[in-house]
Amino acid sequence: MPENPSAAIAEHFAELEDPRMDRTKKHPLINILVIAQCAAICGANTWVDIELFGESKREWFAKLLDLTNGIPSHDTFGRVFALLDAEQFQRCFIRWVQAICDVLKGQVVAFDGKTLRHSHNRTIGKDAIHMVSAWATENELVLGQIKVDDKSNEITAIPALLELLELSGCIVTIDAIGCQKEIAKQIVDQGADYVLALKANQGRLHRDAQTLFEDARAIDFTDCDYHSTVDKGHGRIEIRECWATAHPEYLAALYKPEQWAGLQTAVMVRAERRVGEKVETETRYYISSLPGNAKQLVAAVRDHWHIENRLHWVLDVAFREDDSRIRTGNAAQNMAVLRHIALNLLKREQSTKRSIRGKRLKAGWDEDYLAQVLCGN
Repeated sequence: MPENPSAAIAEHFAELEDPRMDRTKKHPLINILVIAQCAAICGANTWVDIELFGESKREWFAKLLDLTNGIPSHDTFGRVFALLDAEQFQRCFIRWVQAICDVLKGQVVAFDGKTLRHSHNRTIGKDAIHMVSAWATENELVLGQIKVDDKSNEITAIPALLELLELSGCIVTIDAIGCQKEIAKQIVDQGADYVLALKANQGRLHRDAQTLFEDARAIDFTDCDYHSTVDKGHGRIEIRECWATAHPEYLAALYKPEQWAGLQTAVMVRAERRVGEKVETETRYYISSLPGNAKQLVAAVRDHWHIENRLHWVLDVAFREDDSRIRTGNAAQNMAVLRHIALNLLKREQSTKRSIRGKRLKAGWDEDYLAQVLCGN
C-alpha cells in the first residue's frame, strides 16, 4: 500500500486536464478528485454529501492533501465535475482498470445500456443520459463505459466503447440492439468472439433462426449439441436448455450468413422460470463466432445477465443511481464514472466478506480500511 493513498488516484488521473481558469483554482484538482472518490466509496450521493464527508474527515484528508484552503464547497465539487471533459475522464478510468486488472482470456464481457433516470432537465429540453457499460463477468469489474450521444442509440456507442478496450481472447455478449454486422466484424477484428442476441430488430435473420430450430426439432435436433443448467435460489428455479448447431447446411439457411464475420454457430436457448406455482418460459435465439459447444454458449448467455444484477442493480440499490438528480453539464456522466470506480474498488477488496453496502459503511467508519480500498489492495 502506498504511504499516501491519494497517489493511487493521482497516478492514473494525472493526464486529466483541469478545466478551471487559473484564478479560480483555489483547491487543487487532486483534492477534488480524491475527496469526491473517497466520499463515493463511503456512501455520498450528492455534492452536499461529498462536502459534508470532506469536512467530517478533514483531519484525515490533511495527512494526504494540501488543505491550505480547506475542503471545497459543494458548489465547487458540482462546478468542477460539470466542467471536466467526460471523455477524458472515462479514458483515464479505462487506463486505470487496465492497469489493475488482467482481463481473463475466455471470460464473458457483457455490454449493456442503462439510463440515468433523473439526469434529464426538461426545462432546457435535455433528455436523461444513457450509458453503455462493459462488464467483465469473472473479474466482476466495470471495464469501461461511454455515454450514448443525444439523438443516437447504443448502436453508435458500442463500437466506440469496443475500440477503447483490450478484449483479445474474450467472449463479447450484447443484447439484440447490438446485433449488427459492423459490430460483429469489429469484435472479431479485435481478436474476440461474440454471442449476439436475435430479436425482431433483425427481422428475417430472427425468423430464419426460428425456422432452423423448428426444422431441427422435427428430426430430434440431429447435428445439434445440447446442454441444460438448473439454478435454484430465493424460492425460484431457473432451467435453461441450449441447442447449438455449427452444421453448414443449417447455417446456410440463415439470411446472408456470409455477411457476419466469423459466424460459426446458431443457438437456441429455452429458459423456464418457476416461482411457486407460476411457470414462465421464453425462447431466445443467438448467433455466435464460437464453435457449437452448447455448454459454453449457454454459460455465456447466463453470464451476460450478470450485468443486470451485479452492476445495474447494485448501482440502483447500493448507490441510488436512479435517484440522483445531478444533471448540470458533464456532471451526471462524470458522477457515473465515480460510482463505477467506487464499485470496482469495493469489489476488488476481498479481506472483508460483506455486501457492497456493508463495505461502504465500514469504509466510512474505518479510515485504514478506506485507505486499503482506495489503493485497490
